[in-house]
Amino acid sequence: MKAVLFDLDGVITDTAHYHYKAWRWLGEEIGVVVDEAFNEELKGISRTESLEKILEKGNLTTKYTQAEKNELATKKNDVYQKMIEEMTPNDLLPGIQELLLDLKEKQLKIGLASASQNGPFILAKLNIADLFDTIVDPTTLKAGKPAPDIFIQGAKQLAVDPTDCVGVEDAIAGVTAICAANMAAIGVGDAVQLKEATKVVPRTDWLTYPLLEQAWQDYRNEG
Repeated sequence: MKAVLFDLDGVITDTAHYHYKAWRWLGEEIGVVVDEAFNEELKGISRTESLEKILEKGNLTTKYTQAEKNELATKKNDVYQKMIEEMTPNDLLPGIQELLLDLKEKQLKIGLASASQNGPFILAKLNIADLFDTIVDPTTLKAGKPAPDIFIQGAKQLAVDPTDCVGVEDAIAGVTAICAANMAAIGVGDAVQLKEATKVVPRTDWLTYPLLEQAWQDYRNEG
């Protein structure tokens, strides 16, 4: 194992409720109900794809031009960014700070593979930006999760082979993307939903260097 690529929301910090509140606000603006159940479908995918799902739910796909859709996505992001302005290192999920420091001490490379365009801003707010060797810009990719592009690009930016990487995700789309990139996948959350992962843990404080290393070994042995 030479590198670890992390998702952001639900793995490093929990901004999912901010996304939900911002999408719900936008839904009210355009007359589409975005409830918690529907919000589950928006986890792990890009802002553009989330907006398309919302418009499809309201039968509004053809109502807006691409420029208007871009404007709607920007409005949502503006609301979201105001909400996350108050984030601090206290918003790191349990065990993540310790894990990142341990990985750095063992000289593993660390990358962020998040669909969020706010990744750099949030890492800075959490005071952990200096622990990351690279951040993939999701706007440069041809396809978002569950396509493997973001994880393949992350490995490329870290100059390591994908098979020498471990990916950590909390969403089904993310785990699928890791597997498609030929990496060992660790899921955080429900073991049934994330069954495609090499290993699943219920909470972030279960994530440790030995656990990641073992998952990578198991993945290589299965391959």
